[in-house]
Amino acid sequence: VQLQASGGGLVQAGDSLRLSCAASGSTVSRYTVGWFRQSPGKEREFVAARFRGTRDYYADSVKGRFTITTDNAKNTVYLQMVNMKPEDTAVYYCAADAYLILSSVRAASSYDYWGQGTLVTVSS
Repeated sequence: VQLQASGGGLVQAGDSLRLSCAASGSTVSRYTVGWFRQSPGKEREFVAARFRGTRDYYADSVKGRFTITTDNAKNTVYLQMVNMKPEDTAVYYCAADAYLILSSVRAASSYDYWGQGTLVTVSS
């Protein structure tokens, strides 16, 4: 599967933004799709994931503000972000894997396929 992330940009604190992860080459609902982010000088961190099209998982820092959704007709996974904070500033990546187990859903190393990053900047 190939992944193409898009939708990043510059927003103000409190604003909303929706990131897209368009998949090609395979049906994305068969995969676990995760969103990760990386800020300068920091390790890539887990943001959210949809496990094989069924269960959703979120980092505590975004729970209640970020929502992962899927449009099967478009073979695209979205990350809807609301009430954004300056600490959400990062390069966001989407990733997918067909075989990872539930206990590994938050581990970046568990994902075989990655899209290019999209930069999100939240100003205060």
